[in-house]
Amino acid sequence: MEVPSDAGRNRPRVAFRLEASGAIGGGHAMRCLSLARALADRGADSLFLINPAAPATVPALDSAAVRIVGPTPEEAVAAIRSEWPEGADVVVCDLYRWTAPEEQAVAAAARRVLVIDDLVAEPHLCDLLLNQNFGTDPADYAPLVPADCRRMIGLDYALLRPDFPALRPAALERRQSPSPAKSLLVSLGLTDVGGITGRVCAALATIPDFTRADIVLGPTAPSIARVRAIAAADPRLRCHVGLEDMAQAMLEADAAIGAMGSSSWERCCLGLPTLAFTLADNQRPTAQALDAAGIVALAGDAAALDDAAIRAAITDFLGDPDRLHRLSLASAALCDGHGAERVAAAMLDGLA
Repeated sequence: MEVPSDAGRNRPRVAFRLEASGAIGGGHAMRCLSLARALADRGADSLFLINPAAPATVPALDSAAVRIVGPTPEEAVAAIRSEWPEGADVVVCDLYRWTAPEEQAVAAAARRVLVIDDLVAEPHLCDLLLNQNFGTDPADYAPLVPADCRRMIGLDYALLRPDFPALRPAALERRQSPSPAKSLLVSLGLTDVGGITGRVCAALATIPDFTRADIVLGPTAPSIARVRAIAAADPRLRCHVGLEDMAQAMLEADAAIGAMGSSSWERCCLGLPTLAFTLADNQRPTAQALDAAGIVALAGDAAALDDAAIRAAITDFLGDPDRLHRLSLASAALCDGHGAERVAAAMLDGLA
């Protein structure tokens, strides 16, 4: 996929192709924004090629250079050529419905292709492959990627913003010994699949064993009105529609109720013990592996749990400070937060 470098080019150019929506969520966009920031620290320019629903789903995209494109790789190539006639140095593909044929097509506008994958299910035609998930075996990709593809597998490559490793020492110092979980962070995904946040907040309003819960929602979340109504009747609950400093919120929390996804690795970096809900089928294997390893407490599939089961899971989770401390130690050992720096370095290596 390599083509000769263009004379006179000074700054590496990286195009990201991803999608976000109420159905998909915003995790792909958030992790790519983290990677773009690490690339910017190395002097690279980034362009985000996104679907029409993405900006409303992920307001943080407002800070990036974006182009709205259609679903085909040819439309992505045209957008790249329009911005950079000589093409990109790297195209990052972070969408499940693209596999080897689409990646081969988009490679016409790039010197390298990086695929971000979570599924280990389809063939990919790429120079670099990233799967940041716990428990993935690099050998599983042997029949799925070219032999010379560089595989970056596991949480050493988790794409976190620099805020998280910066606060890691303070977070680990704060969590050195067992203590009751009085301050909670509830963050179940920007798009709040199935309205799970409202159900969790309704359960929290009946539980006495905490003093504060910060509830984080995206602007398109279906539970906003319900959560605001519950919070209005319970001063312990504070509703945040969009939260700019998630790292600080995680630092200040004693425990989290969260979804499985990219935010899982943010919580691990800061050693934040978590009661996890799965919101999609593809999250289940990782969630079950983390639960079996004592890294998260798994409540189960949100759609399959009734309200009584949600309340019971939260009550059990909050009632055992020793278990919370074990979860904190195990999760903190998993991820140091410097993955985006490692991936950015690999992407740009040898491009000059």
